Amino acid sequence: MSEPLEAGCELRAGNLRLAVRPDLGGCIAGFWHGDAPVLLSAEPQTLRASRPSGCFPLVPYSNRLGHRRFHWQGHDHTTAPNFGDSPHSLHGVAWLRAWQVVSIDTAGLALRYEHAPDDHWPFAFAAEQHFTLTPARLSVRLAMTNTSPQAQPAGLGWHPYFPKQGSSHLQAQVSRRWEFDDAQLPTHPVVQDSIDDGIAQLRLDHCFDGWPGRAVIRDERFSVELRSALRHLVVYTPQDKDYFCVEPVSHVNNAIQMPHPFQHGLVPLNPGDTTDAWMTLDVTAL
Repeated sequence: MSEPLEAGCELRAGNLRLAVRPDLGGCIAGFWHGDAPVLLSAEPQTLRASRPSGCFPLVPYSNRLGHRRFHWQGHDHTTAPNFGDSPHSLHGVAWLRAWQVVSIDTAGLALRYEHAPDDHWPFAFAAEQHFTLTPARLSVRLAMTNTSPQAQPAGLGWHPYFPKQGSSHLQAQVSRRWEFDDAQLPTHPVVQDSIDDGIAQLRLDHCFDGWPGRAVIRDERFSVELRSALRHLVVYTPQDKDYFCVEPVSHVNNAIQMPHPFQHGLVPLNPGDTTDAWMTLDVTAL
């Protein structure tokens, strides 16, 4: 394996260019069509952290782990703070750790992260990311293997950031939206019409059920079709930022603390077993 590259790793295909920072959480530093950013983008050598970036992986859970604690197979566990002064831990651990370059060539890039039990996650696992770029599509595969001697809860996802334009628009079929309490933890689902609106009109920081794995993000420059094997979608549209997020994830926020976590997408991963997912971004210039 190669050492992490602070200058990043790049793939090019046609008008598309992808830059990845293995040492910053295996994140996408930038994704461009020509000179125009498709995702929130920075030249890799200028990026200082994985958040915000173009996209970072969510392993071994997505979004908030409530009050940094969970109960699993008869044991209580706590996780260390990893998100400023938030009372919760967020987005797993892999986005804050250096990944190793396994291979890179003109066809793709493979990264690997090996986690030893620590204060942020008490179980060992290995994660892999595979990036493939063609002239019209970015494909990413994410896999997590349980290398611990006991079962562990597992979740996967991605956290893409899209640059906000005046005409930015999101279309996604969903059926339920999870409401949340003052601590921003989900409480109950409500019926939700499909999302089909301008980003400027949306006020969302929610997880959605009933997503068939397709969303379309459109502005005056591009139409981006996001597809994924995952069946939950987190949408975050902050009004005071120059970006918004459309995140394919495997489970409902804080599913690990729900009475029936596996009904909400979390996976009980036995020793040696692997869970994986894929995401594609098809880019059409308008």
